[in-house]
Amino acid sequence: MQVKQAMDEFLFYMEVERNVSVNTIRSYAYDLHVFEAFLTRVHGTSALEQIRNSTVRRFIQDQVIEHQTHPRTLQRRISCLKSFSRFCAKENWISNDFMVGIHAPKTDKKVPVYMKLIELQMLFRFLENDQRKLSLRNHLMFKLLATTGMRRQELVDLSWGQIDLEWNSIRIHGKGNKERILPLHPMVIPLIKQYQEHLETFQLHTSEPVFTNYMGQRIDPRGLHRIFKEVLQNAGLPPHRFTLHHLRHTFATLLLRSNDGPSKVDIRTLQELLGRESLATTSIYTHVDLEQKKLAIETLKFES
Repeated sequence: MQVKQAMDEFLFYMEVERNVSVNTIRSYAYDLHVFEAFLTRVHGTSALEQIRNSTVRRFIQDQVIEHQTHPRTLQRRISCLKSFSRFCAKENWISNDFMVGIHAPKTDKKVPVYMKLIELQMLFRFLENDQRKLSLRNHLMFKLLATTGMRRQELVDLSWGQIDLEWNSIRIHGKGNKERILPLHPMVIPLIKQYQEHLETFQLHTSEPVFTNYMGQRIDPRGLHRIFKEVLQNAGLPPHRFTLHHLRHTFATLLLRSNDGPSKVDIRTLQELLGRESLATTSIYTHVDLEQKKLAIETLKFES
């Protein structure tokens, strides 16, 4: 079997049976294309049964030396190939899993970029005072992102049937179509009601998108990104500094810092709010800023 045919079957399986997100399928497709191009260029063939453990090692070496691929990108490609090889082995297309013993390079764990509280307040102030066309939509979009921690794609995919104002909650379809229920922050509830008052009755049907562009079509991720950059600039914040994903980081960071005593949010609760599968990936939000470190040091007692 040719690699291309096996890859097509794998992507179809991931999309239909595993129900992974469109963005994940797109990433897998690109990473597999890069691998297939390497096989054709270096080996002159793309026959699935000719892939060996050593072939993959050469691919990794080629990515690092010839293409200076970022470690995080290489991690993703190796992860993709592991899933692909397991699928091929399960289908009995290969006798040996060619990814056995292959490990992704370690990457430095960086503290997530997030907005300080004063920066988030600047953003909110601008949203609250903006009077331009579609400003109410923007106001609700970015406050929802900042107060729920949902992903950009999850916001874009929102339909009215997912919002329950009786229970003040929102049902999110996350990665792999896994659902989670998030409570709505009190500040966004009147915003939602005000936003609804500006829409036509048919636009509030359960299947209709919550957020649309100026043409009345569901807003797309690129459009949302462009609007966010424009809002940042108008709010007096550097557009190059923050992305929409940083609102998710901001939500997680401020949530962990602002809760004390019995109401303190633990890391597992945060994991559920963010819709993350791994507790380890959620632990990146347990970083402590300089002021907290200073406070901790100052509380040390050395006198007897």
